[in-house]
Amino acid sequence: VVAESQLTPTSTPRKSITAAPTIMYRLAAIFPVLAFCFGLRHCIAFQQIRATTSRCNNLHNNRRCVVPHSAALPHNSNTPLPEGEHSTYLDSVSIGSDSKDESLSSRRDILRRALIGSTLIATTSMQNLNNNRANALDKGSTLGKMPFLMSSEDEKEVKGMPVPSKKLGGLSNKIRAVSKVMDELQRDLMQERWDLVEEYPNQLRSYVPVFTAYTDSAFPTDIPTDKGLRVALRYEVGRFFASLERFRQATNRKAIDEAYIAYSDMSLHFDRYLRVGGLYTFYDDNVTLEPYYAGNENSLVYADPKKDPALVRDLIVLIQGPEKGKTGIVIGLYMDGSDACAVKLDRTKGIREIRVVPRSWAAKRLGEQDPDDVFLLPRSG
Repeated sequence: VVAESQLTPTSTPRKSITAAPTIMYRLAAIFPVLAFCFGLRHCIAFQQIRATTSRCNNLHNNRRCVVPHSAALPHNSNTPLPEGEHSTYLDSVSIGSDSKDESLSSRRDILRRALIGSTLIATTSMQNLNNNRANALDKGSTLGKMPFLMSSEDEKEVKGMPVPSKKLGGLSNKIRAVSKVMDELQRDLMQERWDLVEEYPNQLRSYVPVFTAYTDSAFPTDIPTDKGLRVALRYEVGRFFASLERFRQATNRKAIDEAYIAYSDMSLHFDRYLRVGGLYTFYDDNVTLEPYYAGNENSLVYADPKKDPALVRDLIVLIQGPEKGKTGIVIGLYMDGSDACAVKLDRTKGIREIRVVPRSWAAKRLGEQDPDDVFLLPRSG
């Protein structure tokens, strides 16, 4: 007969995550008792030293405390004392009574101080324990960054950017996929492939439900910040699709300049949507790059923007402004009298930022340059 214990597989109890807090509570309960005993011991020793010191001071100040050998012996009340020793005996008796009173008061002080000290220590230890438990769930604390308290999505948050809700599924990737569509549209538009350009408006229009779902899901609460972000996102989506409609009309007429302007507006509003929606993969906290080029202007090689201004499709470098030194391509020239141009900066961590700058800031790059990366994209189909 096989024993039942041999048939039943032994299972090792799984350690709970709460083991550490349990040990901390036990230590917090034992620590005040140990502190009380430790404080009581040192207080008693201190009071004994203090009593001995006070007695020595009394003996030094009152010389009549030096009694003969007969006064030090146990005194019998029936035995008369010599006349010269009456005062000495009375002084010794008074000193003894004072020392007894002092020892009683010192013991009371010891107990009172020990109780007060243990109470303060216990209160402080419990408060620190509660603070540690609260900080354990704080994302800024060290314990809050432990693997079992932090999801993989927390690591993907970009500092300085709005933090969307975690319940988005694949909406974020679908929104970022529009960037590739915009790059392909730029390639075909600059090559004036009108047969291919005509297909993009319908393709981009199909993303309307995705934009709507992300706007409502990324910031779903009723707090003022989420409400403001939803309003801003809806505004950028509205401007994006209004520019898309103008692009469709320009494409039907094959008006290349108007198509460039409409495409520039589409790119600008989509870039703002990514930034406001927390979809950027990086955050640039530099206020301005101009100080890095102070006294080193020769490091930038470019044509004079007044004599040879940059046009659409020209590779440029920004020679003024907070983003001085960054490179990109001109995607549109505004004809509204502002003398501004739209620039698509080179790719940084998968993102190509859009900037509208004065034309005097965008100078044509000189020398042999690699083509813009949109022209290196393979055609699908």
